[in-house]
Amino acid sequence: MALTIWRPARELSPFGREMDNVFDRFFDSPFFDVRPTVVAPALEVTENDEAFSVQLELAGVDEKDVEITLTEGTLLIKGEKKEENREQKGTCYCSERSYGAFERAIAVPSNVDGDKVAAKYKNGVLEVTLPKLEEAKPRRVEIK
Repeated sequence: MALTIWRPARELSPFGREMDNVFDRFFDSPFFDVRPTVVAPALEVTENDEAFSVQLELAGVDEKDVEITLTEGTLLIKGEKKEENREQKGTCYCSERSYGAFERAIAVPSNVDGDKVAAKYKNGVLEVTLPKLEEAKPRRVEIK
């Protein structure tokens, strides 16, 4: 069953319909975008002969608010960017900053040595290094 919103002003007069349209257009403007946003930090995954590297941009996130786990072929990075307690000094018309919990799951190849995974956090960038198993690293074969 479809939900119908009854708007008597819209149905009774052309003026009521126009007022509804004005308010709809006003609140559809970018300054009043109230759709929920998902916090998903930007991610970069690279590979070289020795390891895979996962980098996430976590500007404004405290290191203690990040949790990294490696389980069954999945690297899970989750945490929270907490909203600062700041005093409002004027009217804010637009804010593109996002706060809240985030979670990124990255499939990890089977040739990763899970015991040697390491992470470092510097200048708002988290880097997780996933070393390859010795047998997965390229070997130079000498021609005799």
